[in-house]
Amino acid sequence: MSAEDALEAERAAVLAQIAALTREFDQVVDASRQSNADDEHDPEGATIAFERQQVAALLAAAHRRLADVDAALARRAEGGYGVCETCGRPIAAERLAARPAARTCISCAT
Repeated sequence: MSAEDALEAERAAVLAQIAALTREFDQVVDASRQSNADDEHDPEGATIAFERQQVAALLAAAHRRLADVDAALARRAEGGYGVCETCGRPIAAERLAARPAARTCISCAT
């Protein structure tokens, strides 16, 4: 699989994850609207608030991951893909296979 194919596959996976998490977030918000739970005084309310924040955090992480993939696609188009942003050396093919959107080599990442 080419680097561009790997990035496009990663992008498609992230978009699917964002869609699923958005649906889940909407369901949690809808459930909290339908509930008369008082988050401050109802023990079940704290669970709803926690679940909403947890899904929101996962959704934010997925959006960051999408931005990383889009940045990698831009680097690929500009000819800078596979080059460490820190030291300028090539990023190992194994690292790019595991993390197609990697910005740094293993040495600089640690």
